[in-house]
Parts: sequence; C-alpha cells; structure tokens
Amino acid sequence: MIDELIDETIRRIEVTEGRSRSRAEKPKVSFDHAVRHILLELWKASKCIPAGEVSINKRSGYYSEQNERYRDTLLTYKQTMAAFDGLVKLGFVEITQKGYFDRDNSEGELTRIIAADELKERLNEVRGHPAVALEPDLTRETVLLRNKINGQRVLVDYEDTASTDQYRQNLYLINSCFAKHWFDLEVLDKEIPILADRITSHSNKEPVDFSKRTLVRIFSNGSFKEGGRFYRGWWQNVPSKYRKYITIDEKRTGEGDFSQLNPHMLYFANNKELGSEDAYDRVLDGQHRAKVKEAFNAMVQANTPLKSCPKTIDLSEVDISWSELRDRILASHKPIAHEFFNGVGNKLQFKDSTIAEKVMLHFVGMDAPALPVHDSFIVHHGYAETGEMEEAMRRAFHETFGESIKVSEEIIDWQYRKTQSDTDEIKPLSMNQILQADDDVSQWRSRHRRVVQETLSKCEVEPKSVIYVKIRRRLFFAVDMLI
Repeated sequence: MIDELIDETIRRIEVTEGRSRSRAEKPKVSFDHAVRHILLELWKASKCIPAGEVSINKRSGYYSEQNERYRDTLLTYKQTMAAFDGLVKLGFVEITQKGYFDRDNSEGELTRIIAADELKERLNEVRGHPAVALEPDLTRETVLLRNKINGQRVLVDYEDTASTDQYRQNLYLINSCFAKHWFDLEVLDKEIPILADRITSHSNKEPVDFSKRTLVRIFSNGSFKEGGRFYRGWWQNVPSKYRKYITIDEKRTGEGDFSQLNPHMLYFANNKELGSEDAYDRVLDGQHRAKVKEAFNAMVQANTPLKSCPKTIDLSEVDISWSELRDRILASHKPIAHEFFNGVGNKLQFKDSTIAEKVMLHFVGMDAPALPVHDSFIVHHGYAETGEMEEAMRRAFHETFGESIKVSEEIIDWQYRKTQSDTDEIKPLSMNQILQADDDVSQWRSRHRRVVQETLSKCEVEPKSVIYVKIRRRLFFAVDMLI
C-alpha cells in the first residue's frame, strides 16, 4: 500500500533529522502532507509514458505569494524543503536538474527530481496504479485566470460572478462524469517505447499521465472573454497518430473534428462566406496544408505583424519563405485580412471553448464523457456511429454562430488485432486467439484489471466476479472481430 510507504518514509526522515523535539501539531501536519505530496507525485511520474520528473519549487515566495484560490495551503516552504531534503538524505530521490532564476531576463527553471533506485523499487512493489487508486480531486479550483505581469504569464485572483460560478458548476458536472468512467490508451506493448521516444523528442509534449483524468478551464489576458479552453486531460497530450487507440470503458472510440474551425468562426463573425474551397488548401494550391494551418493560426493569435517566422513553425521542408507564405495567406483571405495580427486568437478561443462546453454538457446528460482535444472530441464509438456526436457538435456551433459547419468523423479500427490474408479477408479466430485476445496490450489490460478490482472492492463484490469480467472482456473482443 502506498500509505504504508509514506508513513515509513516520514518516520525515516524524522530519524535522520535528529531533532531534539518533535514538530508542533501544525508544522507536523504540513510536513507529513509535503512528504505525501512528493511521494505521490513520484509514484504518478513513475507510471507515465515515458517516466516523468517531478518539479520542486524552492523559491520561498511561491508558497506565500500565490493566491490561496490556486495553491495547496498545506504545502508551506519550510516543511516542503524539509521533506525534500529528507528524501535526498535517504537517497530516495535523484536531482535531474538544479533550479535557477535569472532576474535580468526573468527566466528560470524549477528543480526536477526522479525516484532513485531504492524508492523506484519500492514504488514498483506498491499494488495498484496511481491513476486508479487516487481519486480525482473535484473540489480544487478549476476556473483559472491568467494575465501577463512583468512579461510573465501568471495566475491572478478574481471576484466571482454569476458567470464564473456557472463555469465552475458546469465543469464540476463534466469532471464528475469523467471521474465515473475510465479512459485509456490501448497501444501495443511493443509500441510503447516508440511512443515514449516520440514524446521525449517533442519539445511541447509532456509524459502521458493517466492520473490526469479531469479538466481545468484557463482564461487569458485577465479577461473571462478571452481563452477559456479546457486543459490538463492526459489524452490531450497524446500524439495525433496514437489518439485513435484511446478507449473509454474498454471500448473503441470515435473522434469528431470541426472542419476549419478558426476560418469559419472568423468569416461568420464578419458576415462573410468562407466558400467551398478548403481554407488552407487554397493558399498553396493544396500543398503543405499542415504548415499553412499553423501559419494561419499564428497570424490570428499574434498582436503585431509577424515579420519573422514563429519559432514553433518549421519551414525547412517547404520551398517558400515566411514572408511569402504570410502574404499568400493574406491574399487568399482578403475578406478577413484585417483580423490577422490583431490578437483575436484568444477571443476565438473563448468562442470555441463555449462550443466545447455545450458539447461536453450534452454528453454529460447521457452519462457519457466527450473528451476535448483542440477542436475535436473523442467519444464512445456508438455515439459516432449513430450520428449523435456529429449532431451535438453541429448544434453547439449553430447555437453560438447561427451558422452550420461540417464535422468530420473517424472511428477507430483494430487492424493490428486482425489476422488477414492477402485479400484482406478476416480469417476465423481460434479459441486460443480469443483467450489471448489482449496479451499484446498487457499494460492496457493490467490498468483495466486494477480498475475492475478497485470498483469491486468498493462495492464489496466477491473476488470471483473479477474472473467473470476477464472472460467478458475476451468475449467482447471476439464479438468485435465478427462485426
């Protein structure tokens, strides 16, 4: 049990401290909480894809200056440093990056740590999985307001209004629904190292942490009319190639995607028609659509003319300069050319976040999660196959803009599971194949087994029911192969 490891670690740290007297009650509560917090974060990080690091903020002001709306008030500077130093003395953690802060440039990095060998071994011995064993905290603040202060984006306090109360209540309903269901990534065991390498090599990707099962809503520029998108769900960090392997309650999923969302919103907001030609294909005669889309969105987001190519856009494989690409986009979208470089991107984000909220609440009413990813949603495949997802997305957009938009759909297939001949005809499955149906995705299966065991333990159901669920899973697989 993780609690036993935490209690043991607290005792061992206290022995190494050599204190002449025990901590008073309040500092003791904060110290125990700090040890628990760091160990739980290390446990979660050890189960990420790839294994992640844990950040430790060693700046004293961080624990006192940040508004109580956002911070964990039990984490104090003195006791968090005592917990961190104690873990270092025990040899439980390894520092992978020393923190620093450059006052001249207002830049810095936090101290980062990983579990050292002894703790890593102990964490591997803990039964269960942190994403399953640790309940999502539905009481934390989920409506976040950011602003730029001294050139840095920071969280700022705000006075609650009827709108912020509604945002929070809606997100509580959404997160409560998410917490009752289990989303996972059914990737082949042999593919996991490849996925891990891909995430590691991507500068903007964080490890996939299955414990991040709920959302927050982040507003920008100190305004509740800018930004407002939903973030911090683990599925949002999965590379697009792997999103089709996301499952909900063990079942395959479908993804609905708004077609050319930003261009449509800009044209409709200006009472213009986008037309039938693709907003991005029209720029370079159908070439390099992905790069054109990146550039289009960067130009919408920017507050000033982008004379230099943004660092996030790589044009090395495109035989065109940034200035030419920028001018081609402006020429291809003359009806809305005035919208570029005016910082309307955050206002558009508020519009699309409103649409996303409507879509998710629609499915909450059906006790079904709709997982937001940028301008798309992932749902149980049945809602995609019956048109429920497409209808919900179209309706939400129409309620916001009074116009219609195309929604594209993709439903996952299990081709890596099918035994096919040269003619693509599916061969009959043997009984052995059915019984070993998901042996090639043992990590995915292991997490699901833990979910089942955790659920049954709460319901006080006989252990033999676990065997039933395993058999049921294999029968479901056999049926999936036949339809």
